[in-house]
Amino acid sequence: MALKATIFKADIQISDMDRHYYAGHELTIARHPSETDERMMLRVLAFALYAHEQLSFTKGLSTDDEPDLWQKSLSDEIELWIDLGQPDEKRIRKAAGKSKQVILITYGGNSAQVWWDQNQDKFDRFNNLSILNIDETASKALTELTDRNMQLQCTIQDGQIWLGNETTTVEITPPRLKTN
Repeated sequence: MALKATIFKADIQISDMDRHYYAGHELTIARHPSETDERMMLRVLAFALYAHEQLSFTKGLSTDDEPDLWQKSLSDEIELWIDLGQPDEKRIRKAAGKSKQVILITYGGNSAQVWWDQNQDKFDRFNNLSILNIDETASKALTELTDRNMQLQCTIQDGQIWLGNETTTVEITPPRLKTN
């Protein structure tokens, strides 16, 4: 019998001073059985960083044709494609062809740096691609915020991010490896 996704709820209040975006969102997150708390919380962080009323989680790990999050226009065009991890150049090329803007959030410590060093030249040609890296300390700290029913606050200012709950706050300053 196949394992089912675990459902998490997150009520997140976002104050993004960089984009002048201030809103609350009630999220329902399906965590695939093979997904870790770290990766799921990185998806929540990605949502907070690029929050928009049309941004949504996708089937993610269970399908190769969709990113982790996307924002579609009313005419069903992909405006924003957000992926996590260290995908190959073929996946990035496909995403860049389908979407107006592609965001890639890498994580994983040294392996992310090795991946970047090996692929940097390949990604230079994509004008609609931005890549940022979440260091291993920050991505692991995000797991402390994991709960089946989360009450989160996110503040973004001058490229710094504070994501927290009632007892813990994680500060993240992700370097941008590539900007479009």
